[in-house]
Amino acid sequence: MSLISRSATKVSDLAPPQGSLEPVFLAVCEALMSQLGAEEHLTVNLVGERSQFSRFNRGRVRQSGLVMDGSLSLRYGRGDREVEASFPLTGDHPMDLAAARSHIAILRQEVEQALVNPFVVLPTAGPSSRAIFVGELLPTDGAIAQILDPVDDLDFVGFYAAGRVMRGSANSAGQRHWFETDSFYIDYSLYSGERAVKGSYGGDRWVQADYGQEIGRSRAQLETLMRPVRAVPRGQYRTYFAPAAAAELLGMLTGSVGEGRMRQGGSPLRSLWQKERSLSPLFSLTENFQLGYVPQFNGLGEISPEVLPIIKEGHLVQTLVSSRTAREYGLVSNGASGGESMRSPEISAGAIPESELLQALDTGLYLSNLHYLNWSDLPAGRITGMTRYACFWVEQGNLIAPIENLRFDHSLYQFLGDQLLGLTSHRAFIPDTNTYGNRAIGGILTPGILVQDFVFTL
Repeated sequence: MSLISRSATKVSDLAPPQGSLEPVFLAVCEALMSQLGAEEHLTVNLVGERSQFSRFNRGRVRQSGLVMDGSLSLRYGRGDREVEASFPLTGDHPMDLAAARSHIAILRQEVEQALVNPFVVLPTAGPSSRAIFVGELLPTDGAIAQILDPVDDLDFVGFYAAGRVMRGSANSAGQRHWFETDSFYIDYSLYSGERAVKGSYGGDRWVQADYGQEIGRSRAQLETLMRPVRAVPRGQYRTYFAPAAAAELLGMLTGSVGEGRMRQGGSPLRSLWQKERSLSPLFSLTENFQLGYVPQFNGLGEISPEVLPIIKEGHLVQTLVSSRTAREYGLVSNGASGGESMRSPEISAGAIPESELLQALDTGLYLSNLHYLNWSDLPAGRITGMTRYACFWVEQGNLIAPIENLRFDHSLYQFLGDQLLGLTSHRAFIPDTNTYGNRAIGGILTPGILVQDFVFTL
């Protein structure tokens, strides 16, 4: 994945593009808010998309279509009791308004049965926001040809998603937020028999030459993958994690930086929070909304700081604090989501040039992808998982042979601590490719990481 910066044009005063759900969303919200009583409060959130989806197998199209979808979620409250509901949004104002009013009527009855929430977060007044990012996507009727042209001689399996995604939030305190962006990704594998190389390309501006370069790198790995497989005995190895593998590994941290989990003992980073341990000064983790891949507002309509350092040069400098956690512990919220997970994580780049990577690795393991990651010892920060797809044994800076799959089990306090040798100067944006319910947005911006004595157990 070669995308490392936002290239789409942000136009906050642009009229709603054709097919946008913004006008209907705002009209429904205004109608609902105007009918609330003095003790009632309401937050409305929207998730929507206009997407093209195509699936490929053996270099042919197996499924293709267009999806136009949206849903509204309502969080209705009276005093310190709250209830929620959600329903599909059609884009037809009279129909959507009728559905919304029907759900509000039901919620007014249900709220009487709801338990009192001592930490309920009421909507608050604040600034509104509007951001529309206009990209350069493949034309709908020409996308398939441009995707398949560079792989017409390969066993190509993949999934392509592109189009516009929309997020909206409004509350009874007067806040109105809208976020709309063009984006795409192609998530693919190249097969030769039972062996495969996995790759991806995505962003907001399709460049055919960049896509071809990505396919070219995958072709080269596939050729090396055809060499005899080398069995690597369990042990400790100098190891390089390519950005896609690093994203899996470091993604385990992004849901563990919430203040609530720290105080309740459920975070593997609690030793950092208690100032008992630190990581390598080479490692920094930031919540960066300037990247523009996700909205800066959360589900309550609160706006987070554009840039929020979490770990700086190995030290935890702050956590994500939601309004609910802030109320429970007497803190100040920094606009975190209710789950206090990172929404726009960024790992700072290092100093290893991509062209010198294999020489820096010298002898050890080159890992392209990982899967089945989990915490094996949460308090100790130990992560277990498996290697996957194109992973290689390297000797004296040369790819020698593919390896059999390995299981690892190692502590982040070691591989991100004194065993961290360096990070690459090149970073890749690895998108969230989840399509359950709706097309996900966001991802993680990360370099590759080079580690000394990484532990493989099987």
